[in-house]
Amino acid sequence: MNGMGARRWESGDSFSAETRRIVAATEAMMAATAHHLSEGIENLRLKAIVHELPDFLYVKDRDSRFVFANAVVARSHGLENAAEIAGKRDFDMFDFETARRYFDIEQDIMSSGEPRIDMEELVPLPGGGTVCRLTSKIPLRNDNGEVVGLIGVSRDITERKRQEELYRGQANLLEMIARNEPLPMILEALVLMIERQMTGISGSVLLLDSEGTRLYHGAAPNLPGAYSRMIDGVAIGPKVGSCGTAAWRGETTIVADIMADPLWEDFRAMVSQFGFRSCWSTPICTSQKNVLGTFALYSKEPRRPTEHEMTLVALATHIAGIAIERKRVDDRIHFMAHHDDLTGLPNRAFLKERMAKILDQARRNNRKVTVAYIDLDNFKEINDTSGHAAGDEVLKEIAARMANCVRASDMVVRLGGDEFLVVLVHQSGHDAGIMRRLRELQKAISKPVRSEAGEIAVTSSIGIAAFPWDGATPEELLTNADRAMYRAKQLGRNTLQYHDGVVSNSVDLPLSEQEELRQAIVSNQLFLLYQPQVDVATGRIAGLEALVRWNHPTKGIVPPVKFIPLAEETGLIVPLGLWVLNEACRQARAWQDMGLTPLTIAVNVSPKQFADPDFACHVAEAIDSHRLSAHWLELEVTESVIMQDAARALSMMLSLRALGVRLSIDDFGSGYSSLAALKTFPFDRLKMDRSLVEALPADKTAVAIALAVISLAQTLKLSVLAEGVETDAQLEFLRHAGCEEAQGYRFSKPVAPEEIGVMLLARGA
Repeated sequence: MNGMGARRWESGDSFSAETRRIVAATEAMMAATAHHLSEGIENLRLKAIVHELPDFLYVKDRDSRFVFANAVVARSHGLENAAEIAGKRDFDMFDFETARRYFDIEQDIMSSGEPRIDMEELVPLPGGGTVCRLTSKIPLRNDNGEVVGLIGVSRDITERKRQEELYRGQANLLEMIARNEPLPMILEALVLMIERQMTGISGSVLLLDSEGTRLYHGAAPNLPGAYSRMIDGVAIGPKVGSCGTAAWRGETTIVADIMADPLWEDFRAMVSQFGFRSCWSTPICTSQKNVLGTFALYSKEPRRPTEHEMTLVALATHIAGIAIERKRVDDRIHFMAHHDDLTGLPNRAFLKERMAKILDQARRNNRKVTVAYIDLDNFKEINDTSGHAAGDEVLKEIAARMANCVRASDMVVRLGGDEFLVVLVHQSGHDAGIMRRLRELQKAISKPVRSEAGEIAVTSSIGIAAFPWDGATPEELLTNADRAMYRAKQLGRNTLQYHDGVVSNSVDLPLSEQEELRQAIVSNQLFLLYQPQVDVATGRIAGLEALVRWNHPTKGIVPPVKFIPLAEETGLIVPLGLWVLNEACRQARAWQDMGLTPLTIAVNVSPKQFADPDFACHVAEAIDSHRLSAHWLELEVTESVIMQDAARALSMMLSLRALGVRLSIDDFGSGYSSLAALKTFPFDRLKMDRSLVEALPADKTAVAIALAVISLAQTLKLSVLAEGVETDAQLEFLRHAGCEEAQGYRFSKPVAPEEIGVMLLARGA
């Protein structure tokens, strides 16, 4: 602002002579123009036309005072008559900063004599807000060419700018969708774009879950965070505010007054604390009209949306639908690329991406990671006997069981075919529960699978490797776990084997007990005791049962109840059972070589041993290598073993009988006992369980069952042996009932081989 202009405004002087000349010149110009146009525009003056123009037209003097302005300029400043603006200045109508900006520009135009064409100006409105105008200001010269003021022409381009911004926003959103940027970022940009097109409005996007029952937060950049958290996860329904109802109905739901509308009755207290009074929600749909979510606009005034606002909502829901559908398609493609189509489990590609990250995090946090390589046993037979459809059902069921057995931090992967990998992330540096969890996993797999083809028995061989001892990279861990799995297969299947490489001696190694037992089998820590089986009528020793014990280097003698369950669960029962078989055959031959009367040696057979297709070959090798006649070897199996797969069990028993080996059914009477088993399978002897014998002769029910078992065995031409005989009363009952043999502490506890020799010599056996 120059000094002269400031002094004139401060003194309140009237227009200068120069200003009056501008006015006169302007009026003369208008009059002349009107005169020339009077023939074509009857009864109208140029001045009237100027006032009818929609654009802003004004003239200012050298001091930037308004000399003339048309009606639209006056109305924009709240003046009813255009003449009222004459003599005013921008400082009278705008804030100081805005007025000073206009003044400086105009003074520069008049000083330089250079016009400013198509300037974009943000103009504040009297009631608040701003408009955008495209303005041109041109110097006004007198007849001598001197600049005496300026002429201004402006056009309101607010709507045009809003449309341009909307178009740019749409283009930006479509580009974000094309670049596959995160969906939350796209939805937030969409809400902000719509909010900029309105006044006093806050937007929100909620996403419908895959089950189509609940709405979850998508984007709400200007809604209170507390409110967004409150509605996150709301169930849709016919009376669940605007959004829950819109998603339920699949149609736009307009609530003009939240405090009065019944749709908000259950949520009124919650929303009132945030001051919202109206909410308009429109479902976001696929091209097939399936609801994906909702787009909502909130206002703090009770009102309905305008037609323009609903047009914007339609645009927003369309773009949101494209973004959400694209994200779902991308997620599906990514899922299909990284997951198995049949089971839904992650595949090798996913494992490759995740495993390196898992190991890196474990390395930083000093954690352990255990990988279990799992192969379903004899899966080809399931496909061959029950069909590939049944095989697929088995795979899906086993996959679901494994997924339910692991923690959220763990991972189950289908490697292909019937092979899986389980990655267990230890929750601490001393997570000792891994072995237990792996046993539970194997038990879950081994439960029969029900299908249209009937119940299908499934077992698995599992190989274990642990980070960091068995490998520092994913490739090393998988290779070592795979090797351990193949060893589990070789040991009879349905077993769990740990990688036998160099392992840390840390006391918290999850599988240390298994490793100790494995060492016991190969380093002569196991030994056999023998318990006599006595002829009830004569009291002479008729046979012996071999019973295994463990001489632990630090714990001393470990009873079988402490290590047989571990051996069963880990698969070590197979090599342990083979050791017992060979040692019993060796000892029996040694007694015969001493000149003692040959006796039948009974050896227990585990379910896993019996399920090994090569078991009969192992038995033949044992008796041949120790030069023992087969009829001096008796193999004891439980009823549960043979009933798991009756056809396979019968085939195995016939193979063993062909060798000349005797067979007995163990623990008969301990629970549910099938008479069909005695009729179907080629047994030589029935062993009455100790739980039945210990109740004799006081328990009348036990007496009745024992008599029935002995009578049945005699009818089927089976010999009967009673286990667990400890009292004279029990022995007397068995003698009168016709039981042929007995075994128990009444005669002898299990003793070492040397004592058996002494007993046989003493009794003249």
